Amino acid sequence: MKAYVYLENDVFLTAKAFGKNGTFFGELVFNTSLTGYQEIMSDPSYAGQFIVFSMPEIGIVGTNDCDNESKEVFASGILIRELSSTFSNFRAKQSLDGYLKKHEKIGIYDLDTRYLVKMIRDFGNLRVIVSTEISNKEELKSALEKSAKIEEVNFVKEVSTKQSYVHKQGVWNHTTQSYNEAKRSAKKVAVIDYGVKINILNELVEAGLEVEVFPYNVKADDLIKLYKQGEIQGVFLSNGPGEPKILKQEIAEIKKLTKVKIPILGICLGHQLLSNAFGYETYKMKFGQHGANHPVINLNNKSIEITAQNHNYNVPEELCEVAFITHRNLFGDNVEGVKYKDYPIISVQHHPESSSGPHESKYIFKEFIDLM
Repeated sequence: MKAYVYLENDVFLTAKAFGKNGTFFGELVFNTSLTGYQEIMSDPSYAGQFIVFSMPEIGIVGTNDCDNESKEVFASGILIRELSSTFSNFRAKQSLDGYLKKHEKIGIYDLDTRYLVKMIRDFGNLRVIVSTEISNKEELKSALEKSAKIEEVNFVKEVSTKQSYVHKQGVWNHTTQSYNEAKRSAKKVAVIDYGVKINILNELVEAGLEVEVFPYNVKADDLIKLYKQGEIQGVFLSNGPGEPKILKQEIAEIKKLTKVKIPILGICLGHQLLSNAFGYETYKMKFGQHGANHPVINLNNKSIEITAQNHNYNVPEELCEVAFITHRNLFGDNVEGVKYKDYPIISVQHHPESSSGPHESKYIFKEFIDLM
């Protein structure tokens, strides 16, 4: 079916659609990963965004039941150059087309994605409307202008769990062994779910922790009570979507946690929310950093880590007033990780669980255990 794409810089494109038909809004970002499209699409941090894949052919290995990073696809949709008409992998259960239909999301193909990536680099992330229903440019423009901006929407409440639960699964479904090891370790972490990836929870269990996941709006006083009673030994602030500065209540609750000096690890959005809680406002990057191939230098030992990234916002340089900068991104020299000077708190911008991506950043979870 024909599809029509209108960008806020007045670019109008025609292409072809797969997945669910309809009209969808979002912010256009590009991802440089060569593999892992299912993990990327199911990462809740992409809520409200359209993903442009720089890998030219997508869909080759199909999709399966095990590689999802959440139960849903929260991204608005995907834009790709070439859709593979067949898929082949021994783990595959479904085509990419069927996967998007199941999750009621749209895919657009037969596009010059190099052109789109260059445009995003020049103009920054752009708002976009994609439709199989509206073909008139002016109608698309009008609809886009009336739609909400990503900075105005609290996507966290959409992607977070509604009820707390215990996560027992380790890496590669090693449920019983990993969870029994965690029980023996007598260390338990409370995960605040702002859009947590399943593989992060798996890695926390694999590292030897009991893991209980709480909704985004859990009260700090409740966690502090658990901490003082010895029922938890630390708090994990997860990744998630959207503009961190609009999450006023979440930031206020984190500020309460820091005052009690509970050991905390923050990743991605959690990293950004911590910065805001300490009074250092985050800022929006021109086109963000999205991919599984971003080099980061560990300033403690001067080693280079190849990391998985997915963020549009970053913490300011001024954060060094209250935290040691431990990592820097070598693509932009921006702050990538910190250790707070007077608090048992560490945080990183990248995703050390790295699915899909390399594995050399997983020591972060061990450092968190040492803090506890």
